[in-house]
Amino acid sequence: QVQLVESGGGLVQAGGSLRLSCAASGRTFNSYHMGWFRQAPGKEREFVAAIRWSGGGTYYADSVKGRFTISRDNAKNRVYLQMNSLKPEDTAVYYCAARAYGIRWYTLSGEYAYWGQGTQVTVSS
Repeated sequence: QVQLVESGGGLVQAGGSLRLSCAASGRTFNSYHMGWFRQAPGKEREFVAAIRWSGGGTYYADSVKGRFTISRDNAKNRVYLQMNSLKPEDTAVYYCAARAYGIRWYTLSGEYAYWGQGTQVTVSS
């Protein structure tokens, strides 16, 4: 079982940066594939980025590629999402998610078993 708690959201102007953090509990954190999703008002939850359990590979949605970076520190049981060049359309609640180790990239919310409570990111124009 993994429990996830996000932090680092806030209000930022377009072009600015934020760094989200996800703290995970559980002794086997380093065996979990981690992802970030987001959900804007009136829209479905969408995939943002994922990182393999070993940290050796990352995958991004086209909408954030080149602007966002996902990383993890297994020693600290944390996953991060560095968000640069933010746009108003990045405004959403951002969620951290975890699933047991897998062999491909997982981009659907139903493929993740554990979720945090979310953190609000608002980008003003």
